[in-house]
Amino acid sequence: MKLTRLLLGLLLPPVGVFLEVGIGPTLLINILLTLLGWLPGSIHAVWVIAKHNEQFNRQDGIY
Repeated sequence: MKLTRLLLGLLLPPVGVFLEVGIGPTLLINILLTLLGWLPGSIHAVWVIAKHNEQFNRQDGIY
């Protein structure tokens, strides 16, 4: 599932962010960045997905 989110984050950045964090300020920022250009939106999406997974793993005690 993580690989799917990362691929969506690269191809359709707002969809990948939405699947990871839902509706919120992070999604709105990603939509704005994607409107400025595909590359900024994709970089932000991959960063959000990676950070969210890192925080989720820390909470579970997995490093």
